[in-house]
Amino acid sequence: MSENLNKAGLTMASGTRVRASGPILILAVLFVVAVFLSWYFTWFGRSLSESDISEYLNDEKHPRHVQHALLQIQQRLEKGDAGARQWYPRILSLAKNPETEFRLTVAWLMGSDNRSDEFHKALTDLLRDSEPIVRRNAALALLRFNDPAGRQELLGILNPYTVPAPKDGVVASTLQPGSSLTRGTLLARIQNTHGTIVEVRSPLPGKIEKALVSSGAQVAAGDPLLTISSDDESIWEALRGLAIAGQAADIPTVERFLDRELQASDRLREQAALTAKAIVARTTPTSPAR
Repeated sequence: MSENLNKAGLTMASGTRVRASGPILILAVLFVVAVFLSWYFTWFGRSLSESDISEYLNDEKHPRHVQHALLQIQQRLEKGDAGARQWYPRILSLAKNPETEFRLTVAWLMGSDNRSDEFHKALTDLLRDSEPIVRRNAALALLRFNDPAGRQELLGILNPYTVPAPKDGVVASTLQPGSSLTRGTLLARIQNTHGTIVEVRSPLPGKIEKALVSSGAQVAAGDPLLTISSDDESIWEALRGLAIAGQAADIPTVERFLDRELQASDRLREQAALTAKAIVARTTPTSPAR
């Protein structure tokens, strides 16, 4: 009798476990599906139709949608798709948008049509942008128009960038020289006399080269806080750009990357040598034939 009861009890317990695991399994599946859909609809590799591009391009509440649409337009331009011109008015309006992500993306995109006078003009205007990452993208894009107007920005990539204090106050920072940075990394906090705290975030990728003030120091708005050295990819792009736009006076700056003490990568040293050689060839006067 007891044996039969035990068997029945086991059967009931087993059934309970099976029934209880059903909702958990469903929740797990729904979670996986939700994660997949979230990834899929924000994945920049997903192809968009023309109507999708138009919709995404105007969805400023979701910046990744705008960037996804811009990437798709750039791909179409690179393939010579004339139909992409339908979005030019919106692209030009985004070049004046207060959102930095939009401006830096369209600055890069506009280099894909070097026959557009409107894009050329917009890129020239973006050389005066308040954000260095936007100015740098514009400078590189202008090279595709055979326009060296961004030369100073390209040289700036090869030199440390100084981050100024946005407000008066006392600095608090724990980052040390050599710390790697992405754009948006918190660099420091500045607290004013009223207790208000302002965050200082990195405007560029790279690494901290030198801290110019110590934590706890009093600073005024505009005072230099620290310097940032550019990441390797940005330096490489700038060196390639200067092969086209550089002048003889730029050669010492370029050749710094040949110095072993700088510890530049082999890739950067190779490009620096090629860039210096290209500048010399382009700027050295040729003797007239006799």
